[in-house]
Amino acid sequence: MQPSAVPELAHTHTRPIHWLATATAVAGVVALSSFLQPGAATAAQAAGPETRSAPAHLAPPDPAAVTFPIECGPVKAVVQKRASGDLDGDGNPETVAVVHCDSPMGTPPDGVYVLTRGRDGGEPRVVATLLDPEDGTTVSDFAVRDGAVTATLLGYSSSDVPRCCPDVHSDAKWRWHSGAFVRSTPAGARSV
Repeated sequence: MQPSAVPELAHTHTRPIHWLATATAVAGVVALSSFLQPGAATAAQAAGPETRSAPAHLAPPDPAAVTFPIECGPVKAVVQKRASGDLDGDGNPETVAVVHCDSPMGTPPDGVYVLTRGRDGGEPRVVATLLDPEDGTTVSDFAVRDGAVTATLLGYSSSDVPRCCPDVHSDAKWRWHSGAFVRSTPAGARSV
């Protein structure tokens, strides 16, 4: 074995003074960090000229607590997807739910519903139907972003097209405007 050409370093052997210095440095960092805390984090959107931030204590409406206006006969309605955000700028979060009947076979059409509750935190309720299941359309992609609901809709060009294989593809966007949800086609949308 060849001896090391570097003399032993003083810091390679710990002594009580090293532990004391380390503990003092850590205590100093902890004390300093208690004075330098970041602001409180919120999930609310930034307030714009027409919006206010949502109160942190108000939870979005739960779709499980709502009866949806969809006729399913002997099967039940199932919430396939859900997303939340402040859609009307009132400071309260809304929930958007994609719902269909729990059919044992086939591709049941979807309904898209907006849920809200009063400022008092009352029971959630359906306030708007964005897509009626009677349209025979299904929803593949779905999101709530920047105060708007976006979805990719799959449908059928005629009653001759098998219900397993939608042949029409479109993108839709709903935004609250003048007291109602207005549907538009987002930029870059395509149809097949």
